[in-house]
Amino acid sequence: MGSEGEVESSHPILAAEGEHEPLFIVGMGGSAGSLDAFDRFFRNLPADSGLAFAIVPHLDPDHKGMMPELLQRMTEMQVSQAEDGMKVLANHVYVIPPNHDMSILHGTLQLLEPGRPRGLRMPIDFFFRHLADDQRERAICVILSGMGTDGTLGLKAVKERLGMAMAQDIDSAQFDSMPRSAIDTGLVDFAAPAEQLPADLIAFTSHYSKAIREEPPVDTTASNSLQKIFALLRAQTGHDLSLYKHNTVQRRIDRRMSVHQITSITAYVRYLQENPHETELLFKELLIGVTSFFRDPEAFDSLKEGLLPALLDGRRQSGTLRVWVPGCSTGEEAYSIAMLIREAQETLPRPPVKVQVYATDIDKEAVDAARTGLYPANITADVSPERLLRFFAKDAAGYRIKSEIRELVIFAVQNLIMDPPFTRLDILSCRNLLIYLTPELQKRLLPLFHYALSPGGVLFLGSAESVGGFKDLFTTADNKWKIFIRKESMTPLENLQMISAPMAPRALVAADHMMDRRPRTEMNLPVIAQQLVAETVAPPAVLVNDRGDILFSTRRTGMYLEPAVGKANLNILAMAREGLRTDLGMALRRASTDDKETTVRGLSVKTNGKSHVVHLTVRPLHEPAALSGLFLVVFEDASPSYVRAATKAKTARSGEAGGDPLAVAELESQLSSAQQQLQTTVEVMEASQEELKSANEELQSMNEELQSTNEELTTSKEELQSLNEELLTLNAELQAKNDELSQASNDMRNLLNSTQIATLFLDLAFNVRRFTPQATSIFNLIPTDVGRPLTDIVSNLLYDTGELIANAERSLETLETRELRLETKAGRRYNARIMPYRTMENLIDGTVLTFSDVTGFRAPGLEDVVSEESIRHALRDSGVTAFAQDIDLRYLWATHPWSGFSTERLLGATDAELLGKKNALPLTQLKQTVLETATLAAATVSVRVGGRVLTYRATVEPLLDRTGDVRGIIGVLVDAAVAEAPEAQTGAGEAAIDD
Repeated sequence: MGSEGEVESSHPILAAEGEHEPLFIVGMGGSAGSLDAFDRFFRNLPADSGLAFAIVPHLDPDHKGMMPELLQRMTEMQVSQAEDGMKVLANHVYVIPPNHDMSILHGTLQLLEPGRPRGLRMPIDFFFRHLADDQRERAICVILSGMGTDGTLGLKAVKERLGMAMAQDIDSAQFDSMPRSAIDTGLVDFAAPAEQLPADLIAFTSHYSKAIREEPPVDTTASNSLQKIFALLRAQTGHDLSLYKHNTVQRRIDRRMSVHQITSITAYVRYLQENPHETELLFKELLIGVTSFFRDPEAFDSLKEGLLPALLDGRRQSGTLRVWVPGCSTGEEAYSIAMLIREAQETLPRPPVKVQVYATDIDKEAVDAARTGLYPANITADVSPERLLRFFAKDAAGYRIKSEIRELVIFAVQNLIMDPPFTRLDILSCRNLLIYLTPELQKRLLPLFHYALSPGGVLFLGSAESVGGFKDLFTTADNKWKIFIRKESMTPLENLQMISAPMAPRALVAADHMMDRRPRTEMNLPVIAQQLVAETVAPPAVLVNDRGDILFSTRRTGMYLEPAVGKANLNILAMAREGLRTDLGMALRRASTDDKETTVRGLSVKTNGKSHVVHLTVRPLHEPAALSGLFLVVFEDASPSYVRAATKAKTARSGEAGGDPLAVAELESQLSSAQQQLQTTVEVMEASQEELKSANEELQSMNEELQSTNEELTTSKEELQSLNEELLTLNAELQAKNDELSQASNDMRNLLNSTQIATLFLDLAFNVRRFTPQATSIFNLIPTDVGRPLTDIVSNLLYDTGELIANAERSLETLETRELRLETKAGRRYNARIMPYRTMENLIDGTVLTFSDVTGFRAPGLEDVVSEESIRHALRDSGVTAFAQDIDLRYLWATHPWSGFSTERLLGATDAELLGKKNALPLTQLKQTVLETATLAAATVSVRVGGRVLTYRATVEPLLDRTGDVRGIIGVLVDAAVAEAPEAQTGAGEAAIDD
């Protein structure tokens, strides 16, 4: 037994804790047949496991629970019935008492009165959810044999909080509904027979307790290994999860490592490489989307009562309310919002607003499950009975969303981080997703949400989320339940940029095209320039444009040009050496203005501290066409004779200037010329400055227009991307529905063929709409007969097709099923049923004819009683009509037409249908008497046929089978004229009776 002495064991968990409180609390659930599973579980569990167990079986609320006494026989641990406020201790087992719900708070059990009627309670889900909230990663849930789906939703909550889940293997479960439902979620860590689960449980808790209790050691390879795991996940699933919070990712990786008893993350990386299936399981582990209908009901009430009416009223003119639910998981939240909107619409006047709810998730399996709209029966814990009745249809597997709500929601697979968002939204519900993402990614997503919402749109976040530092983008509508309204604000474009993606193929083609064109010009330009320089001048030269930017230079230009100080600049004016810059600029402007060659001679240029004389020439180029508009700047060193002459003249002028008036006059002339040149230069510069100012203003205006155009184009691009995403989503939805319809059509075709019943589908005009292969033995039908009137088809029946159509018309008038017994020319007998064709909307859209072959279903021994062929031959020319009718007085056969009716008209009909109820009354009464008394009867009857009154001598006797039961009647009708001859009458009667 679980005494205190026994608790102080050498178990690693207890030794680390040093107290009686368990490191893990195990919640166990089961219903019918679970006692045997509990027995096998606890008999294989050591008494000093260091764990605590809370048992929640389905108990009869009206009887005293015997479960504690029964469990005590299976284990040495202390087994107690739970009491309110009882502290949970290690190596103890606690059993929920009857007619109670059990919760847990800070490791203390809390008992509650049941909040729902007896048939709707889900006590296992209730406890598992509270256990997950209280113990988080220390919670473990175990689901054993039982009926129903109780425990499945609670298991999802445990997994969301990083807990562990186990289930009994369905092959070993006496009742497999509960464990099957749990295993079908794909979230169960261990599925095994009950007797094997304890070993997996002990191994997991022993390993995982270290990860919980101890701080992880500093590992320089851990970060690198984590990146490798992200790379493996992206390679196999196509999704990059590196932007998830690393501590959350690390916790879930630790859990998977504990499941496989792997101690090193490096070893786990290797395990992932060798086992692709584990990569899929880890991906699902990281994407656990635990959701439920109307999660935090008060939050949904706040949305419905505070904001939805205004949103719907504001969209009455535009006619469409758009909602986006990213991270929808299995669809509960999207359907919840759709139900809220439908309820809110019912309170508003017409016309109704069209609703479009887009629900997306990265997990394809979750999206596929959401599309089916089928949920387990335990959603009754989250959905009110009124909503269950209003929006759900009861199904054998649970509850299915009705088409009224299903048609409002479009599901699609989408990566919120990488794919374009939906835009022009009125509501964006992203609850409990941001908490798993890094703050950096949250800062990117919130501006994106702002951009996606329309003015006044609503942002609906989870209770643990907020808009953070983006209060300039959203105003708070409900601070408690995190409902925000979009503010009008200019969102910087850079804030809308998501994770960088590879360049689109079209952009790559355009870039390649530009690269293909540009090198040809860049390669041809130097060749042409070099050839021109070689043909015209030998001195160093530079090819520039009208702004002085250097496009090409020849050899030995370093004596005249040098790199500019600071940022790299290839403008010739910036690179010109001292003594060259001013004259070079003037010459370049003059050549550009006058469009003619300009030469400046005798310029003194300093190079490396020395001066030398240079002649400068600027030549405009017009040919070839590739160089048109460019300028060739040529540097030519002055000859020594020119330098000596210039130096001598300068010296002479300097020596004689003091006394020679002519020299003074020459100097004054040169000064005046320089002043005029300077004045011209100033005027040119002022004019250029004005032109530059004007051009600058125009450029600024153009830049603003371009910015506005760019913003419009950016918006249009996002809208087009969003529209394209919506179209892709709608296409996927339609494709899924098309697949479902194709499957249903195939199932229906196989069903009809398997029944071996000939079936004809006719439209309202009695044209052939569809037929089964068996119908071709009754009517000569081929595939091209579809659309033709049935009366145009050759029939193999001994019955007029026109009469068949007449019966179909009466069936459409009365909306009742009509039955006929028909025979083919080949002697096959059929029971024909004619009924209206009803659509799903209960509209009449044609007729259905079915022909069941009853040739082999005659009454046993009936052939021994009467031979139809023998009577036909005996009475063919006697003038006496012999007949047989079934228990409903419908003609089975007659020897020959009587009273003007054909044999085809008689077969399958009653006297009342042939003659009218009043006319046929004497004949019907006579035959009914024979059926009731089982004795022969004869009478003279008069009937009106076609305006004539005919009198017959009728003799009728019962038709008995081998057992003596009345199966019909047989009789003769003798015309009154024949009856006057006694011999003829007597002979005819005896012949009929003897046969």
